Amino acid sequence: MHSFSAPIPAFSFLTAGKIRFGRGTAQDAVGDVAGFGTRVALVRGRSVPWVDGFADNLAEAGCDVIAIAGHREPTTDDVDTAVARARAAGVQVVVAVGGGAVIDLAKAIAALVPATGPALSYLEGIGGGQPLPATPLPMVALPTTAGTGAEVTRNAVIGVPESGRKVSLRDDRMLPRLAIVDPALTDNAPPAVTMASGLDALAQVIEPYLSRRANPLTDAICRAAIPVGLKALARLARGEDAAARDALAYVSLSGGLALANSGLGAIHGLAGVIGGAHGAPHGLICGRLLGPILIRNREAARTSGADPARHDEIAGWIADALHLPRDNAFAALARWLDDLAVARLGQWIAPETDLHPLARDAAASSSGRANPFDLPPETLVSALREAL
Repeated sequence: MHSFSAPIPAFSFLTAGKIRFGRGTAQDAVGDVAGFGTRVALVRGRSVPWVDGFADNLAEAGCDVIAIAGHREPTTDDVDTAVARARAAGVQVVVAVGGGAVIDLAKAIAALVPATGPALSYLEGIGGGQPLPATPLPMVALPTTAGTGAEVTRNAVIGVPESGRKVSLRDDRMLPRLAIVDPALTDNAPPAVTMASGLDALAQVIEPYLSRRANPLTDAICRAAIPVGLKALARLARGEDAAARDALAYVSLSGGLALANSGLGAIHGLAGVIGGAHGAPHGLICGRLLGPILIRNREAARTSGADPARHDEIAGWIADALHLPRDNAFAALARWLDDLAVARLGQWIAPETDLHPLARDAAASSSGRANPFDLPPETLVSALREAL
C-alpha cells in the first residue's frame, strides 16, 4: 500500500487553448489563423524574415491583413492607436509573430477591440482596473525569442510613461487560443538578445518554483526545466546550437506555464518598477537580480526556520551547469555574467538614486507578493545595489 506524508493541495491550472511545440510547427500557421477569421491583424517585430512570407501566404489564402509594428515594449498610446486601427478594419483574429513585447501588444489589441474604453481604464494598479466588458478576439502567438513565455500567459505588460511604470492588463480570457512554439524562429538571434531573453526564461522557472503559490503541477514543470535552461544558455553563450535553441524555447514555454499559475517573486517585482522608471532591459534586470535575490531568500528561509532545500537544489543546478562552486553558486552567478560582459544595472541607474521607492513598489506588486518571504525594503535595496 502507498502512504503519503502530506495531502496534495487543491490548485487550478490555466493555459492557452492549444499549444503546439517543435521545429517546423509554424509551417501550418496560415491555416490555423484563417480558421479563426479572414480579417487578420498581424502584429510583428522586425527581426525574423520568416514573417514576410507568412504575411504573403495569409493574403494568398484569402485573408485581409493589416500589419501592426511592435518595435518596443508597448505603451498605452501604442495600444490605443493599434486598437483603433484594428477596430476600423473589422479585425476578427489577432496573430503575433515576435518577442514578448510584440505578443503583449497583440494580446492587448485582442482584449480591447471588443471593449469600449482606452487601455488605461483596464490596467492594474495605476489604471482604472475595470474588468474587460467582453470576450477578447481569438489570438494566435508565435514567439521568436525564448524568454517571456507570453504565448501562454493571461496578461499583457503595458508601459504608462506619464507614471514611469509598467503594469498589466490581465484577464483569464486573454490566454491565446493557440500558441505555436517553433524553435526555428529563434535561430541565430543576436547574442545579446539570446542572453537577455534566456535570463528572463531562467528567472521565470526559478521564481515559480520558490513562489508561495507554487503547486505540484508547476513544481513538476519547473523542476524539469531549470537545469535544462541553465545548460542551454551556457551552450548558446559559446555559439549557435540548434538543440540548445530547442531546449531554451521549451524552458521559456515552461516558464510561461508556471508563472501564469504560481506567480513570480521579488526579481520580477523589482524588474517591473525598474523597467518602467529607468528603461533597463527586462531580461538583464532579471539576470542581474537572480543571484542577489536568491541569496536573500535562502537566508530568509534559514533565519525563519523554513526548509531551504529548494534553494540548495537550485544552487546545485547552477553549479553543475555553469561549473561554479556549489557553496556560493548564487554569488558566483554574477561573476559568470561579468565574464560574458552582461551589463550591470548601474548602466541605467545612477549611484545616487534613492532605491527605497523602487523597493516599496516592488514589494507591493503582484509579483512581489508571491515571493516566498516578505523581504523588507532594506533587503531589496541591498540586493539592487549588488546588481548595480
